[in-house]
Formats: sequence, C-alpha cells, structure tokens
Amino acid sequence: MKNKGFNWFFPIMIIAILFLFGPGFFGGEKPKSATEEEFFEQMKAGKIESIIIYKDDEIADVFLTQAAKNELVKKPAPENKLPFPSFKTSPKEDYFVGLASIQTFTEEFDKIRKENPNITTKRESESSKDPISKAIIPILIWGGIFVLFYFILFRRMAGPNGPGGGIFSIGKSRAKLFDEKDKVPVTFKDVAGLEGAKEEVQEVVDFLKNSEKYTKLGGKIPKGVLLVGPPGTGKTLLAKAVAGEAKVPFFSLSGSDFVEMFVGVGASRVRDLFAQAKSKSPSIIFIDEIDAIGRARGGRGFAGGNDERENTLNQLLTEMDGFGTDTNVIVMAATNRADILDKALMRAGRFDRAISVDLPELHERKQIFDVHLEKIKLDPSVDREFLAKQTPGFSGADIANVCNEAALIAARNNHEMVTKQDFLDAVDRIVGGLEKKNKAIKPSEKKRVAYHEAGHATVSWLVEHAAPLLKVTIVPRGRSLGAAWYLPEERSLTTTEQMLDEMCATLGGRAAEQVIFNNISTGALSDLERVTKQAQAMVTIYGLSENIGNISYYDSSGQADFTFSKPYSEETATKIDAEIKNIIEYQYQRAVQILQENRDKLEALAGKLLEKEVIFREDLEEIFGKRAWDPELVEKPVTATAEEESQPKNETEVAATESVKH
Repeated sequence: MKNKGFNWFFPIMIIAILFLFGPGFFGGEKPKSATEEEFFEQMKAGKIESIIIYKDDEIADVFLTQAAKNELVKKPAPENKLPFPSFKTSPKEDYFVGLASIQTFTEEFDKIRKENPNITTKRESESSKDPISKAIIPILIWGGIFVLFYFILFRRMAGPNGPGGGIFSIGKSRAKLFDEKDKVPVTFKDVAGLEGAKEEVQEVVDFLKNSEKYTKLGGKIPKGVLLVGPPGTGKTLLAKAVAGEAKVPFFSLSGSDFVEMFVGVGASRVRDLFAQAKSKSPSIIFIDEIDAIGRARGGRGFAGGNDERENTLNQLLTEMDGFGTDTNVIVMAATNRADILDKALMRAGRFDRAISVDLPELHERKQIFDVHLEKIKLDPSVDREFLAKQTPGFSGADIANVCNEAALIAARNNHEMVTKQDFLDAVDRIVGGLEKKNKAIKPSEKKRVAYHEAGHATVSWLVEHAAPLLKVTIVPRGRSLGAAWYLPEERSLTTTEQMLDEMCATLGGRAAEQVIFNNISTGALSDLERVTKQAQAMVTIYGLSENIGNISYYDSSGQADFTFSKPYSEETATKIDAEIKNIIEYQYQRAVQILQENRDKLEALAGKLLEKEVIFREDLEEIFGKRAWDPELVEKPVTATAEEESQPKNETEVAATESVKH
C-alpha cells in the first residue's frame, strides 16, 4: 500500500531501541551527584558499602550500607520519575561521584582504608557504565543520518518535482499532457491561411471525435501526420490548434526531450510516452522538431557517435507500427528538415500523411494580418492588402513580428494609433536593421555608396526581368552603408533570362564604381556572394548551362551532407568552375555596358540620392521614364520596402536587398 502520509516506522523503531537499551531514558530515579570530599567523609563514617569506578566515564557509583539507608528521612517521589517501569536488572546506585583524576581518587581511597582498618568498603573497577548504550548511540546517530539522507535526497529526487525530474524517473516521458483540465486557448480560428493544412488536420481531429463515421466504411485511423515547412510558417501553431479542438488527451514534447547523457534513456522515454498515450486513448502525441531523433540512419557517421539516437529512433519506429500497436494513438510531428528524416519513419503506416506548410501567399498574408491586427489600435487609413503586398516571402512569425514592431514604433513616436508609415518603418527595421543616422562617413565614401546604389537602381530599371525597385537609401542601416529595396514578383518558376537579369542588376553596384571611379571597392561583398550562389545553382542544380548540359547534382535526400566526395569528376569540376565564372563575368560586362550607355542618367540619379539620401520609384520615373515592358506596375505603382540582403530559398521569397558593406 502506498502511504502518502508521514512514515512512523523509523521514529517508532528509534523510541523502541531507546526504551529497551537506553538506561536513564525510561524508568528509575535519576541518581544524585556528590563531591569527592562528601564521599570520603561518608566513607570514614562507615556508611559506604561499595563503589564501582568506571574508567572510561571517570565517574564512580556509590552504594550505601543498609544502616545508612535507614537513617535517611523518607522523601517524596522526584519530579523526573517517569511512569514507565525500569528495565535495569542491576542494583540502583544511591549517588555517583564525578572524578577529576581516577589515580588521585584511588590513592586517597587506599590511604583511608589503610588508616581505618575497620572500614569494609569494597572497590570495583569497570571500563564503562553502560557499554550497550555507548555502542547503540553511534549506531542511532549514523542510522539517523542515513534515514535523513534517504528522505531528503532519494525520495525528493525520485519524485516528479525533484531536480531534473527525478534520478529514478529519468526514463520517464517528459511530455506535457493537455486534457479536459487544461484548456488550450488556440483553435483553428486563430490559424490564418494554411487552408490545405488545416483541412488535413481537421479530418484527423474529426476522426477522433467521430471514429464510427469512418470505420463503418472500412477506413482506418492514420498513424502519423508530419508537418513540413520553413521555420515560422505555423507548424507548432497548427498543433496547438489541434490540442484546442480535439477534446482528447494531447501529449506535447520536443524531439530533444528524448536525448539524455545516459544510455538507453531515449528508448525508455519513448516506451513510457506511448504507454501513457495508450492508457488514455484515443489521444494525440505531438513531437516538435522530430529531426533531433529521426535523422536518417547509416554507416557513414563516426563509429559509436549515433548509437543512442538510433536506439531511440528504432523504438519510435516499433511503437508507431509494430506488433501490438492497434490503438487509437495518432502521432503528429513537425520539422523543417524533412529531407534528412529516415525513410523507415516516412513510410506509409507510420507517417501516413506529410502536410506541407509553405510560406503564405498574398491572400494568406492578408488573413494573417487580419488575425494579428485585431489586438492593435489601427489607423483606419491602413490598407491590409497593401501590407500583404509589401511582405512577400514573409512567414506567419515574421508578420507577427512586423505588427508588434509597428506598434512599438508608434508608441515611441507618441502616435495615438498605428499608421501606415509605422508599418513601413517596421519592415525596414526588421529586414534592414536599425538606422544609423549619426554614423560618420567620409564624403568620398558617401559618394561611392551613392553611385553604387544608383548603379543597382539603374540596371534593375533598364533590364526587363529584374524585380521592380521600390526604394533606395544611402542612410547606414545595420551593417550596411546603403541599401536598395525591391518587390519581387511572386512566381513558382524562374526562367534562365530572369535569373540572368537578376544577376546583372545585382552586379550593377560594382559596375557603377568601375564606370565612374575606374576602380572597385570591397562594398560589393554581399552582391558577389549572391550572384555566385545563383550561378552555382544554375549550373549544378537547375541544369541551365549549355556547356554542362541538363544535369543536376542536387541531392534531395540530404545524404550528400555526410559525404566527403563530389558527385562529379575533377574534369567536370573544372568545367563547372569555368562556366560559373563565365556567367558572372558576362553579366558584369553587360551591366558595365548598360551604365556606360546611360551614364548621364546614372549621375543624375546619384546626385538626387546624395541630396535626398532616400529616393523612391517616382524619382526614377522622372529620370528614366516608365518601364515599357511593365505595364501593370505602371498603372498601379506601389512604394514600399522589401527585405534587405536575404538569400531567397525560392523565387517566391523576399528579394535580396543590395547593400554596400564595410
């Protein structure tokens, strides 16, 4: 039986030992004490029958003669007399004498005996008065220490509230349980966009609520649902909505919760997690960042480096689809590295559904803004569709950050409501960094920065497929000395011409320095990094190079990250390097030629930039006129900001801002 109250066993045992073996604790009168002088006076008077000297204790028990006892006047019982019977079997001493020196006492005793032959007092010697008690006391002390150690350390550490969750419960699951007692405030109404993902997940929730609707047609509950997508797109938020809507026990934990320094702990925690989930079925298990334990197995790693992680993964595979797994437990997981997950984990019967949670489109961003702007005191003139257009490639978390930053900027500027300009400043602040208006820049460097940014703007305006320019500034922001903002077209496919035009516009800054100053600087670092990656992708991934051909060396499984060899020969590597260099150099010379042909307009734009420090699309239209091949943007001009210096993972993400750095 589990006794949740105080454990009385140990206190009772201690009292029993003292009761039986501790003389003086229970029973008998407490003996009186006397001085050595009083003892010797009674000894000379013949009143002492015998004494017992205890060498270790340096005391002597004194026993009076019967005649001396009869002379004593009867006295009331002492106050320290306890109602318990005495368990001492030896005669009770009449009093005891504390000895300053045993040798001196015995010499004086013998001297009195010798001077008075009629004295018959007997003398005995013993080592200790109560050897049993002296042996038990250390045992009791050390026993008490061990008992205290047991209660304070082991009991507390074994409990759920002990440090580290308990040294004896280290193999237990650390999942947080949400049931009918813990109401999760997030529902599907709080998840904007993600319509396809919500539909898939809602079906799982509906299955748990109304399982007969599906089982009567022969359907089976899916074993697992995997949410895949870039960071910040709402995978964890979607799982929270499931917890709020399902009305069934929901176990939430991270993939790193299975990782521990002890061998076998991960597999033990997996077993305990599924045991708890099965006991409360139907239930849902959510594992965030499952790639921490679900990475693909293989012999390419260093020996012994991943044994514990593989044991944890093997146990997870067995629990999800092995013998005796016919229970209503659904496993949900989230990751942004689906390419490195083990194939056995991804097969049907374990994770039956892989739901892609991508970056939101234009209409989805508008819905996300609607959710986050409900808590903000918004100016009526702010158009939410306008805000959605200015944030291409932003995730849901990025949009939430924009709304919060806009509210902080409005409060800093003492605005009564959050205005449109506050949102534009928030986007600039997030993607470009904080403005450094007080940063000291030499006039020569400022002029070079102005021509660099004007070169970007000029080339992007005069080539057909470059992203339309929104804003150019030479005000230092973050680590950059200047920046240009573009609003890229949201497209799913990119042609060779579009990539080449974007590379040409990116190299426009360095080309402008070459045309105007006849030399170049280190300010084009980010530009060179971007065009190099684009050229490498064209040649080695997308097969857009005529010399290399329709070949892709991209490994979508992610296994290439663990190899130390290239998937092509040294001869092919030489061709690839030459092709990348030729593509970049051709676009650079093309940018130089465009700027030489339009040098007067370049200088006019740089002069206006030096004068205003910030110029917009309208300023370029005054100098260059409207773009002939961009009629839609001519009819509906938009001025806003886009992300600075981000390398897009796909063409729908935010365009990189060309910036001049130290």
